[in-house]
Amino acid sequence: MTNRDGNVAAPAVEMRGIVKRFPGVVANDSIEFAVRKGEIHALLGENGAGKTTLMNILFGLYHPDEGEIRVDGRPVRFHNARDAVLAGLAMVHQHFMLIPRFTVTENVILGSEGAGVVLDRAAARERVADLSARYGLQIDPDAVVGALPVGMQQRVEILRALYQGGKTLILDEPTALLTPQEVDELYSVLNRLRESGDTIIFITHKLREVAAVSDRVTVIRRGRTVGTRQTAETTAPELAEMMVGRAVSLRVDRPPAHPGEPVLVANDLHLRGTQGHEALAGVNLELRRGEILGICGVEGNGQAELIEVLAGLRRPDRGQVLLKETDVTATGTNPRRRLGLSYIPEDRHGRGLVLPFSLTENVLLGNAEEAPFSQGGRIDYPGSRSLTERLMGAFDVRAPGPDTPAGALSGGNQQKLIIARELHREPDALLAVQPTRGLDVGAIEFVHKQLVAERDKGRGVLLISFDLDEVMDLSDRLLVIYQGRIVGEFLSGQVTRTELGLLMGGRALDEHAPAAD
Repeated sequence: MTNRDGNVAAPAVEMRGIVKRFPGVVANDSIEFAVRKGEIHALLGENGAGKTTLMNILFGLYHPDEGEIRVDGRPVRFHNARDAVLAGLAMVHQHFMLIPRFTVTENVILGSEGAGVVLDRAAARERVADLSARYGLQIDPDAVVGALPVGMQQRVEILRALYQGGKTLILDEPTALLTPQEVDELYSVLNRLRESGDTIIFITHKLREVAAVSDRVTVIRRGRTVGTRQTAETTAPELAEMMVGRAVSLRVDRPPAHPGEPVLVANDLHLRGTQGHEALAGVNLELRRGEILGICGVEGNGQAELIEVLAGLRRPDRGQVLLKETDVTATGTNPRRRLGLSYIPEDRHGRGLVLPFSLTENVLLGNAEEAPFSQGGRIDYPGSRSLTERLMGAFDVRAPGPDTPAGALSGGNQQKLIIARELHREPDALLAVQPTRGLDVGAIEFVHKQLVAERDKGRGVLLISFDLDEVMDLSDRLLVIYQGRIVGEFLSGQVTRTELGLLMGGRALDEHAPAAD
């Protein structure tokens, strides 16, 4: 093994013949995975491929049934995450494990001090400041974490991993909550870590990120290692094919839109959030038939509250919602569904499915009073079961049958069941929130085609996704939301990633410096 300079690089981590079985499934099937010291190594795989299980084994959260782990050439067996930390491993989770009211220093040292030891806050602060300066993280040790932007909070997580002695960092979907500018800044941080001799395992489903930051990439499919490639010597289509086992189109085939009359309108929406802040501050939008209207923004800027108001889950403090020219502001979800609104929720467990219910019963949710699910006021269970089987085939929902509990499905298959149910209703307006979350690139390709097809049938699609590539690829018009306000509106192709990123971060477009997009 050689690194970028042509020198032999010893493995930082080796996982040999890793097997992990759960009842009825082999999650990891003799997986081989090796990461060199001082490299950024991407780990790719479709939903349910075994990536998370493999990393949980590496970090001591699961124990392998078979196989061997070596760290710095030495066999190890971790009984828990603490053992992994002591061996120089650290995990940076997708959803930050920080306490907002604590300072940077307090968050970084939390859990690192031994019981009964008097904490020397001044010394801890000095060490945090030194680490921040050494790695160019530019974090104020005394800043309150809750007041920091998301990108800086992620740096605090990385700083904590370094403070704990981490030399091999596992980053789980690290760009999910970042603006494009913050993503570029993260790449710079990771490159500095690599230059300092640290090792990065970068878990991502975004092929763009693999090309941008990694030295090598390993692909896992159905619990087995498909192969490892030098990033510079492979292509996105090749990696996509390795992930799903067939050629995949990475471009969205989206003919020109032909927007019609407005189908869903929001006028001057205001709403106080659960913490008393102004979650929506005068939002206006107009979704037309025959278009995909995308809303982009960093998570937590009012998207969730906006969808709740549009779907009928919450009533605005002020403002109006019109569906097909009917004022539905004071109505709930069922009247809006009957009037032609469908909703693919972000939280598939909390709002999309009842996990103990069968697939057929979940398809019936919200539809039980309508044909073909009911006849003469009674639910037609045999007909509903047959329809569920057809939807499972059409949307590639992988399960033993329509009587299977929804909780037994993988997250990706649960998501496909929800999408099948909502599109089957042939809505006039579709609220699609994170519609491809948890799906592999093959399923994403399928869902994207379905959304474009809905648009081409004359339906209005409101798309909210934190994947900026997805929003830009699918949308005919784009809105940018920041702190509960719409701060920008663009037609497709008339705005760059950099410009969107500035607006998503609350900055003006005149701050834009020319950059490649």
